[in-house]
Amino acid sequence: MPRTLAADIMEDVIIRKIPFDTSFSKRLKVRNLSKRDRAFCFNLVLTTLRRGGQIDDLIDTCLERPLGTKGERAMILLRLGVTQIIFMGIKPYAAVDTSVRLAERRKLGHYKKLINAILRKLAKEGLAVAETQDAEKLNTPAWLWKSWEKVYGATTCYNMAKVHQTQPPLDITVKKDPEDWATKLSGTNIFGNTVRLNQSQSVESLPGYSEGDWWVQDLAATIPVMLFGDVRNSNVADFCAAPGGKTAQLLSRGAKVTAIESSHMRVSLLQQNMKRLKLEPKFVVEDACNWQPKKPLDAVLIDAPCSSTGTLRRNPDIFYTKTKKDVEKLTGIQLALIKAAKNIVKTGGLIVFSTCSLLPQEGADLIESVLLEDKALSRAPISAEEFGLIPDIVTEIGDLRTLPFHYSNLGGMDGFYAVRLIRN
Repeated sequence: MPRTLAADIMEDVIIRKIPFDTSFSKRLKVRNLSKRDRAFCFNLVLTTLRRGGQIDDLIDTCLERPLGTKGERAMILLRLGVTQIIFMGIKPYAAVDTSVRLAERRKLGHYKKLINAILRKLAKEGLAVAETQDAEKLNTPAWLWKSWEKVYGATTCYNMAKVHQTQPPLDITVKKDPEDWATKLSGTNIFGNTVRLNQSQSVESLPGYSEGDWWVQDLAATIPVMLFGDVRNSNVADFCAAPGGKTAQLLSRGAKVTAIESSHMRVSLLQQNMKRLKLEPKFVVEDACNWQPKKPLDAVLIDAPCSSTGTLRRNPDIFYTKTKKDVEKLTGIQLALIKAAKNIVKTGGLIVFSTCSLLPQEGADLIESVLLEDKALSRAPISAEEFGLIPDIVTEIGDLRTLPFHYSNLGGMDGFYAVRLIRN
């Protein structure tokens, strides 16, 4: 039953802090769901996560007091029920009935009357209340909203939050002939080698997938590699390389790439993807901060671990799995990776540092602190004209800063920060 799977995944995300993709893939393997049921479950969970603030606000209007930790699993069932009634157009009787039966099967029978009463009340009154909610602000954790508003201003903050409530398009990066592939896949070549698809088929069933002609990668994620310019025959290290989109880009553009990951599991994933794409980097299983090449490199790409807040419309589970404290830990890792890259790149060589984050402490603020302390590095500013980008995504000092509503006429893009540094 898709609703049972949805409840299991929600518990993984909210209680156990397991990423949605990990939970969905793992749990799907043990269930024999039809394509329709699988799609329903996928949409139900993602909508619940994206609209979580609104949903909790609606439920709170019906509660005398919060359910607390003991009622967390019942709260999840309520959330799923509200999503169906308010945001998915499911017939109220079906959503209420299945939610009550689900409570019984999950040994939450003492919450049956409460779940039934709340969902029936919201079936009558919820839509009217939802229309009056400040959806953008409710669906964004307070600490994130405060940070964004301070940096970007209220209008931009609202525009970003609005995009986060929508399902993003699917972007692929093709090795060559993007216009031809756009025609083959009924998509649009939107920039460089990026083709944007509007399809509901599974990725694996599309032409060119098994042949290794392309890989899934958001438009914004392709730009950091472009900042190197011509990389033909250059020796490049790709720190934190898995799953391999940027490694594939570098190889396709003619670079000699050493792909570095700290865990055997992530290297295995990277190897699988490179095998499908018929690309051959050098694989290294080691902490990038400790790795030493035989001679200084021409360039280093650091696609650093981060809060991933720029991918919230794709990964709304981040609202529940990442906190302000996580960001503080990650910035330490990011700083260490920059220092390590500086020590292995040749004089005049380039370092591109990028994060799929909307937080300044994982972007411009971090880089400013690095450049103030370390005179061995300096910024090599980029320009929109250099790469054919829209001016809005290049900052005044020459860094890349994409926001979710950029290229909105084409469906938007992930939020990314990138800077090009030169070794003095």
